[in-house]
Amino acid sequence: MSPTALAEPVAEAVLQPLGDPAARWEVVAIPGDGVGPDVVAAGRRVVEALATRGGFSIVWHEILVGGCAIDAYGVAIREEDLAACRDADAVFLGAVGGPKWDDPNAAVRPEQALFAMRGGLGLYANLRPVSVHPALAESSPLKAHLLEGVDLLVVRELTGGLYFGERTEMTGPAGSRRAVDELPYTDVEVERIVRLAFDLARTRRRHVTSVDKANVLATSRLWRTVATEVGAGDPEVSLDHRLVDAAAMQIARRPADFDVIVTENLFGDILSDEASVLAGSLGMLPSASIGTRRTAFGLHGLYEPIHGSAPDIAGRDIANPIGTILSAAMMLRWSFGRDDLARAIEDAVSDALYDGYRTPDLMPIDPGSAAGLIPVGTRGMTDAIVARLGGAQEELR
Repeated sequence: MSPTALAEPVAEAVLQPLGDPAARWEVVAIPGDGVGPDVVAAGRRVVEALATRGGFSIVWHEILVGGCAIDAYGVAIREEDLAACRDADAVFLGAVGGPKWDDPNAAVRPEQALFAMRGGLGLYANLRPVSVHPALAESSPLKAHLLEGVDLLVVRELTGGLYFGERTEMTGPAGSRRAVDELPYTDVEVERIVRLAFDLARTRRRHVTSVDKANVLATSRLWRTVATEVGAGDPEVSLDHRLVDAAAMQIARRPADFDVIVTENLFGDILSDEASVLAGSLGMLPSASIGTRRTAFGLHGLYEPIHGSAPDIAGRDIANPIGTILSAAMMLRWSFGRDDLARAIEDAVSDALYDGYRTPDLMPIDPGSAAGLIPVGTRGMTDAIVARLGGAQEELR
């Protein structure tokens, strides 16, 4: 099978969801560790608030994955739980990991569950949209004029690179210790993700920035070669190449210049976390991990906020649930073909922010700018968003 043959069904699936307006959906919910249970509960509550008038029902299957699974079962994810994720229409994840399981020499680590799900579910692309809500300009460390017009999408390759290459753990005595991580990529993997980025750019502002380190890495030179070949066959979308260090600087200096950024696994992980600062907080940003498989309703995927487990604030009702709630909106759009429901959630989030509701991470850096704002916790922000779904629900009748 050619690389193009692999890519074509993905583009069609992403751009033409099949959604059933009246459906019963099966979703695996993975609260995970730290604040994961707090924010997953918030996301589920928002989705359920839309269910009756949106004409759908959801059957939630909750499983243990990550550190809590290590404590319960001795593994980060059981094979039967991975099978449950595979059989469901979508997977809704909080976060995994924490200091309790951070021993780098441990044979079992929470992050192994993420790699198992990406590989086992065929999830090769992580989509991380970044936009700046006008009401949050004071929450960002960047000057307000730099944030005008920011609307970018990071498309991160998930199945190759350093995270999946062969490795040699540390060996040798002090003074001569050595470890090795290999960074493998094939042209098939690169073409697949770059074609997806071009398809997505065609629905946006028609510009792709491919990020690599081609002046140093052989895999990046392969990446740039393949990206150039894809770009030559799609003249409707413009393509430019950036070295990863230059791209990191440009995200901070001129973020509005970017439309779609496509890059390899490690670079995508780092750059998307950097870009989250634009939005004012890691807690604001959602993500979707997708593959090629269709369900009866749309595209099978895993949806999660980009933030970590933040165990220091777990259970304290202060975690920002918006990234998780917006991940639920992405789930409704991509896996269930319900753009109307996704927009209803996004509008409710926007309205809550315009009305001044703020979790602690969203309070302005300058205390003098906090006048008129309404400090809330996880539940309070969720309450505000659910309350603002009322108007949207009327429109969905």
